[in-house]
Amino acid sequence: MPLTINELSKKDMVSLLHDPEELIVDIRPTAAYNGWALHNEPRGGHIPGAVSFPLSWTRYRFELHDYLQAKGLTPDRPVTIYGYNKQETDQMLEILKSGGRNQIHVYDHFADEWASDPELPMTRLAHYDKLVYPEWLHTLINGGTPPRYDGRPWVVCHAHYDNEEDYLEGHIPGAVSLNTVDLESPKDWNVRSAEELEEALLKRGIRKDTTVILYGRFSFPRNEDPFPGKRAGQLAAMRSAAILMYAGVEDVRILNGSILAWETAGYELSKETVTPVRAGNFGCSIPAHPEYIVGIDEAKRLLASDAGELVCVRSREEYDGKVSGYNYIEKTGHIPGAAFGNCGSDAYHMENYRNPDLTIRSFEEVAANWAEAGIVPEKKIAFYCGTGWRGSEAFLNAWLMGWPNVAVYDGGWMEWSSDPGNPIEKSGA
Repeated sequence: MPLTINELSKKDMVSLLHDPEELIVDIRPTAAYNGWALHNEPRGGHIPGAVSFPLSWTRYRFELHDYLQAKGLTPDRPVTIYGYNKQETDQMLEILKSGGRNQIHVYDHFADEWASDPELPMTRLAHYDKLVYPEWLHTLINGGTPPRYDGRPWVVCHAHYDNEEDYLEGHIPGAVSLNTVDLESPKDWNVRSAEELEEALLKRGIRKDTTVILYGRFSFPRNEDPFPGKRAGQLAAMRSAAILMYAGVEDVRILNGSILAWETAGYELSKETVTPVRAGNFGCSIPAHPEYIVGIDEAKRLLASDAGELVCVRSREEYDGKVSGYNYIEKTGHIPGAAFGNCGSDAYHMENYRNPDLTIRSFEEVAANWAEAGIVPEKKIAFYCGTGWRGSEAFLNAWLMGWPNVAVYDGGWMEWSSDPGNPIEKSGA
C-alpha cells in the first residue's frame, strides 16, 4: 500500500475518537501527557485514548520499531500523531515512515485548538503534580516558584540503600542523602517504629508540612548491574515515598525518570555533601496514614474478601515458584489467591511499570494491565513483593491514579513464607 499522509483538522480529530482502528499517539514529553501544561496551554493532559510515545525516546538505545509495535504502532495500522509543534511531528513522521508504516495522519494544533477548547475532552493523571520534571525541580532549587507549588519549605532527597558512595558520586545540587535503612529495618525490611521514623525525618529537616522531592540513581539493565540491590535506583525513591506518606508528610513528590532525567535535561550534579538543618518537631503523630502500610492480618482479610485484592508485584519466575528472587529468602512460590501484578524480569527491576527513560509508564497502560488481572479501583488493594520495594512502586502508581483504597502489604513474601502455617502455591513447578 502506498504511503498516505494527511494533516487533520480539529473536526477530523474529534471523529477519530470514535474510530477503534485508528491509533492516536502523543509525542510530547511524559510530563505533558500526565497533565503538566509545559507550554502554558489552558489545560494539561492528553487526548483520550492516546498512547504516550515521546519523541525523546527515539534517542535511547533499544529496538525502536519493536517498541513502537509493542505500543500498537504496527505497519498496517492507521496512526495519528500530535505534539506541541510541527517541527516535532515532522521528526516523528520521518521515523514512522522509516518503519514502513503507510497510513499516517498528523494533527499540529493540539495546544492552540484542542487544549484551548473546554468543550473537547482531555484526560490526565489524577495526581500528576506529584511526578515532577527536571525543569520544575531546577526552578525550585534556584529560588523560583514552579507551577503547582505553594511555597512551603522543601527538601530534596537522594534515596539509596545503605550506599553513601552513591550520593557522593554525584547528586542534584542541594539534595540530602536518604538511606532507606533509616526508614526500614534490615532485620525484616519492614517500616521502622514511629519513633525511629520521626528521628530519620527530623534530622533531614522534614516535617509533615514540608514538600519532599525524592529521586534515585537509575538502575542498569538486567544482568548488567554491578551492584544489584545496593544500587537500587529509583526503587529506593519509591519505597521512601510510600513510607513518608505513611508517616504523614503531606506533599511527597517524585522526580519522574530519576537522576537520569536531570542529567538528560543538561543539568549539573554536585559532589558537595549537604548537611540538613534539623527540624524541631514533625507536626503530628506518626503514622498519620496507617492505612497505607498494612500487616499480614489485613492481607489475609483482603484475600478472603470479594471487595479486596492482594496483588503480587513480582516477576513471573518468582510467582511461578522457580526462584524466590532473593538470596535471603529460601521458599519459592506465591500467596494463594493473590492477583499477579507482574513487575518485569526480576526482584530489582520494574520494566512493566517503567518507560525506556525510567519515567513511570502510562497510567492508562498500567490500569489496563491490572484490569486484565482483576485489579480494579473499586476494590481495597494491598500490593506485595518480597520485602516491600516493588509493592511500594505499584502502590504509588495506584495512588497517583487516584485509586481510593490502596496499600502496601509490608511483610510480603518474606514474612508470609517464613511461617510454615501459611499456604504456598506454585504455578510453574
